[in-house]
Amino acid sequence: MPNEAISRAPFAADPFAHGGREFARLAENGPPEPVTASEQRGPRTDFQRDRDRIIHSMSFRRLKSKTQVFIAPDGDHYRTRLTHSVEVAQIGRVLARALRVDEDLTEALCLAHDLGHPPFGHAGEDALAEAMADHGGFCHNAQTLRTVMRLESPYPSHEGLNLTWDLLEGLAKHNGPVSEPNWALAELNDAFALDLGSYASIEAQIAAVADDIAYDNHDIDDGLRAGFLTLDDLMELDFLADQWRTVEKRFPSAPQDRLLRELIRDQIGLMVNDVLEHTRTQTNGFESVAEVRAAGRQLAGFSPDMAKQERELKAFMYEKLYYHPEQVSAADHARDVIARLFDAYSNDPKLMPADWQARLSENEPQHSRTITDFIAGMSDRFAMRELSRISGDVPQGLINV
Repeated sequence: MPNEAISRAPFAADPFAHGGREFARLAENGPPEPVTASEQRGPRTDFQRDRDRIIHSMSFRRLKSKTQVFIAPDGDHYRTRLTHSVEVAQIGRVLARALRVDEDLTEALCLAHDLGHPPFGHAGEDALAEAMADHGGFCHNAQTLRTVMRLESPYPSHEGLNLTWDLLEGLAKHNGPVSEPNWALAELNDAFALDLGSYASIEAQIAAVADDIAYDNHDIDDGLRAGFLTLDDLMELDFLADQWRTVEKRFPSAPQDRLLRELIRDQIGLMVNDVLEHTRTQTNGFESVAEVRAAGRQLAGFSPDMAKQERELKAFMYEKLYYHPEQVSAADHARDVIARLFDAYSNDPKLMPADWQARLSENEPQHSRTITDFIAGMSDRFAMRELSRISGDVPQGLINV
């Protein structure tokens, strides 16, 4: 049955009744006024326009060279932030379609959720947080909002991508309600209030759990490919061992590498089906998106049993992969690159491009926050090239696969 023929759930976000945009269209002689449907570029809903603005942004393109698990990998088959975001969007669309909520909003949230990640993943984030300790700190999730609302500015009449309130709300609450927003999110919330204390739409909750499903399983795939994980390691988890035995019975003659990929696909399927069953139960009786936001709890997510397994899987991945000695060593080198770049630009702002120099304030914390914006937008390889250009040193110990 075509997607258009499927009735929408009553609690789905409505692209024709959303929370508006921060910047309205400027009338020629008078106050701002909304953009009418006839003036839009093509037959798209506002959530579809949001998705397209994200896909066409420079920030989204730069994700192709930002760390997912491995820093600046030489291999073509390792995931980056870009391929991860596309995989999250695929899982998110499946969940949204099955739950009869807005697929376009869900997809847009999935594609945008990592736009604020600096180079070198969490190692880069740690380095920027340390550099900014006296200037309000750094948080990649808040930087995502800062990116789409202020830094990525292709339009002549306003800053940012001017995305819908519903999308910005979902990005702000990617990890749930925010009781103590950091400076970046607080500034943006003051400009365009995002109701930070409530839960977000079902679409935003779906995007968050799709992120978990994608990286929980795809990081296993990359870890196996790199040789940092083995089948014996996976068998330490009882639920993976049970699933492996099931896969072996189905395909007794298949080579191990194909069985491992089948294991990962099965694990994704189990998680997706669990989320669908649990979320349908949790949303039974809800009649509006307002009721979802007022529920006071997460409605879309794993069942208690699956949530327990997922926590065990995360702990396993930290022990075996994310804190692998080679990964820890690469992260140390990555933090050094970011720290040295921050110090270099702070000591001599003329090392920055002219357009970024023009944005610098003479006052703190704005001065350091602009330097951080510049660094946070870099790709892994650009950051390494910049340090080499500035210092003459070629960063070592970063590429471990």
